[in-house]
Amino acid sequence: MQTNRSRLKVGVLFGGRSAEHEISILSARNVLAALDPQLFEPVPIAITREGRWLLQSTERLLREKGDPRLAQIDTGGQEITLLEGADSQRSHGRLDVIVPIVHGSMGEDGALQGLLEMAGIPYVGAGVLGSAVGMDKDVMKRLLREAGLPVADFSVVRQYDYAKHPMLVLNKLGHLPLPMFVKPANLGSSVGITRVASRSQLPAALDVAFTYDTKAIVEEGVVGREIECSVLGNDEPVASLPGEIVVNHPDGFYSYDAKYLDDGAALNIPAALSAEQVREVQRLSIATFRALECSGLARVDCFLRPNGEWLVNEINTLPGFTAISMYPKLWAASGVQPRELLTRLIDLALARHTKHKVLRTVPSLRHGGSEPRMADRGWRIVDGESRMADRGW
Repeated sequence: MQTNRSRLKVGVLFGGRSAEHEISILSARNVLAALDPQLFEPVPIAITREGRWLLQSTERLLREKGDPRLAQIDTGGQEITLLEGADSQRSHGRLDVIVPIVHGSMGEDGALQGLLEMAGIPYVGAGVLGSAVGMDKDVMKRLLREAGLPVADFSVVRQYDYAKHPMLVLNKLGHLPLPMFVKPANLGSSVGITRVASRSQLPAALDVAFTYDTKAIVEEGVVGREIECSVLGNDEPVASLPGEIVVNHPDGFYSYDAKYLDDGAALNIPAALSAEQVREVQRLSIATFRALECSGLARVDCFLRPNGEWLVNEINTLPGFTAISMYPKLWAASGVQPRELLTRLIDLALARHTKHKVLRTVPSLRHGGSEPRMADRGWRIVDGESRMADRGW
């Protein structure tokens, strides 16, 4: 699609300091490949494990593919700060919007989103609150339960409590049936998760979880089908066709190795469900998205028990965008290809930024004063969404 204005500069932010660093690099490659070159000019920015922000080469990233353990950042790139990234005097120019594809802690937990809010740069995905509660599996499940959404039985273990009273903590987990799953409360990509088949395995599983977080969540092992939906939107989110994960891996669950290294799981897209089941999982996914104050995008993971009961497992507010990731695959099966999907996500980011920008930050004046304007960098509000006037959208 041609446009009579310059392309928007899109910062693709990836890497980060979490255990999902390599997966973030793979996601960034797919995002760069999917961006419409007629509408957007990509500016890849990597965050190293040490916290340095470095400009990267799009061409180099697109050339390098393969094993996530070999994914690396070019540490020779120009170092920038966030404020430099928004400075029109810099060589890479002002960033119009950022696609933060930084998975894990300090990426999708609200920390990065807060920094972008302070800098005044539009960004794709959930805001500070949605990102934070979506990342913390303990808080997330409590909010879902409060909203009346079905979740599996779980308990929370804090590292401090376990170190001080290990037997007391272990005894309090006695109500959970075997098998159990022990997870770091704030992490994704199945990093740090242990399937516990006997209670004697609990201490070792907690030790693993506590190497990644100071809080662990211990869940009942649900027997059922793993069904996932992708969600897209702001005030009026929609859900994709659901897909099913069928695991065939020695780990016995959808582990990091099964996902990314060993081809140990099949993705059945769309899932073999009745029309009624499809509607129900889509309803649960949208309700989860709303209950957790999300926006832009998310993937909602559910279980379908043999008796027909649905459970919401968790939400991922910055789901993977790799070649094998469910989020883009489900939308492709629903008729939205990656290029259109990225364009919609950027539109949603700009719409939310425009909507929030007109909110008052000071008390209204009793006499005089001007009202904020809706116009923002060439974008306008149409049916509650921000659209480019010169694109005719």
